[in-house]
Amino acid sequence: MAFVRACAVSELAPESALAVEVGEEDVAVVQSGGQFYAIRDECSHASIPLSEGDVGDAEIECYLHGSRFSLRNGAALGLPATEPVPVYPCRVSGDDIEVDVDNPLPAP
Repeated sequence: MAFVRACAVSELAPESALAVEVGEEDVAVVQSGGQFYAIRDECSHASIPLSEGDVGDAEIECYLHGSRFSLRNGAALGLPATEPVPVYPCRVSGDDIEVDVDNPLPAP
């Protein structure tokens, strides 16, 4: 699949996430600290959309039980989650954010 358009840069406010579908994958595109990230939009603990959680310091927090994940590599940073979440390469191309769901970054 390679890189495909996920959303417009203008759709993401600082320290926020947006749920998008890239191919058949549910992805949360996130802006944190002026950087853009793409992470599977599902908490590894309870199958809750991460895009509905809080964002800050290159982390996203699941709103239901408080599990936190690194936006850089998907590592679980706070219980109750213990398993990482896939993170995908993402880039800005013009006014768009593009994501490559076929080549997730190596898990921690």
